[in-house]
Amino acid sequence: MDQTRRQIFLRFLRFGLLAWGGPVAQIAMLKKELVDEEKWVSKEQFNRALAVYQVLPGPEAHELCVYFGMKAGGRWGGFLAGLAFMLPGFLLMLLFTWLYVQFGLKSPTVLVVFAGIQVAVVALIVFAVYRIGKHAIVNRILLLIALLSGIAFISGVHFLIVLVIAGSAYAFWQKKNWLAVGALAFVLFSFTALTAYEYGFGFNSRQRQQEQPFVKKKNEPAAVFITGLKGGLLTFGGAYTAIPFIQEDAVIKNRWMTQDQFLDGIALSGILPAPLIIFSTFVGYFGAGWLGAILITLGIFLPAFAFTLIGHSVMEKLIANTALHNLLDGITAGVIGLIGATAIQLFVSTVNSIPAIAIFLLSLFLLIKYRSKFTVMLTIAGAGLFSWLWWLLI
Repeated sequence: MDQTRRQIFLRFLRFGLLAWGGPVAQIAMLKKELVDEEKWVSKEQFNRALAVYQVLPGPEAHELCVYFGMKAGGRWGGFLAGLAFMLPGFLLMLLFTWLYVQFGLKSPTVLVVFAGIQVAVVALIVFAVYRIGKHAIVNRILLLIALLSGIAFISGVHFLIVLVIAGSAYAFWQKKNWLAVGALAFVLFSFTALTAYEYGFGFNSRQRQQEQPFVKKKNEPAAVFITGLKGGLLTFGGAYTAIPFIQEDAVIKNRWMTQDQFLDGIALSGILPAPLIIFSTFVGYFGAGWLGAILITLGIFLPAFAFTLIGHSVMEKLIANTALHNLLDGITAGVIGLIGATAIQLFVSTVNSIPAIAIFLLSLFLLIKYRSKFTVMLTIAGAGLFSWLWWLLI
């Protein structure tokens, strides 16, 4: 299994060029070639590593590349494998960002196409809530935590407060510490009531914040890097879980970009051979130009490199701790609630016409019905085509 650094880089660069279809397809590709065919590790070792990375934040497929690279060539091998896997998607996203800025905001035809694509992206996020939730929400308590977390977040409570309470509440619930659970529920209710009062009662306070007149803020390289690092550390269960955190900073808090531009970035990442989280590169450009695109990408992927290159063995020991399992399960439920709240917000502001409703329903049907690795890409392209044809007909 020993490989030269050049061999490792080229092997995982090829994987990066073929990384269509999201994490499931990417992980299956790695397993088929490196485990089933070439026996880099045993199936048992692979399953154990995958279980660890599914609990940890970060894109699992990328983390597995770092893991395999480290097995083949030590820490340098792990670094080169992770770099090579993400490089094609990163460079393509830089190219697409430049094309978008140069041409995407000027042509009426392109604007119409992207309007349809934005609706398909909302369908993708709604589907992600279902797909991730069916594996993570395994009992009524976790469902309740997800619902309350979503309500608190959409009412204006900061996501860190929501996630700390969500994880702690479930850990205490499992220990049958009802007093602590009750105290945490009271704290969450208090924060929700106060923020709802500040921004206006009802579950549309975040929408009202976002609908303020858009004034782009100045470039903020440090803040862009922190946003990326935040996304990388809070990506539980796949790239979709980073969406509410990055949207919070880029669209609502720091006003680097509009909501439509944010959805366009997700759409572009959906048609690239790359982890979906590469949409952060697009976001970073709007925060601080080309430097911002690099910094946010560095922040997003830094934890994925660090968990394996520095602390994989330590993390395996921590994950064996049952109490930590319960904490992470509660946090994951809270994150699902946050994604659901974001999906509602995006749905209300984006799916607001007859063609948009038609695109949304058709996209959701295709995502549920067909599980090909090209489904996301074809759904996004089809939504843009449908929107363009509708525009021509009217």
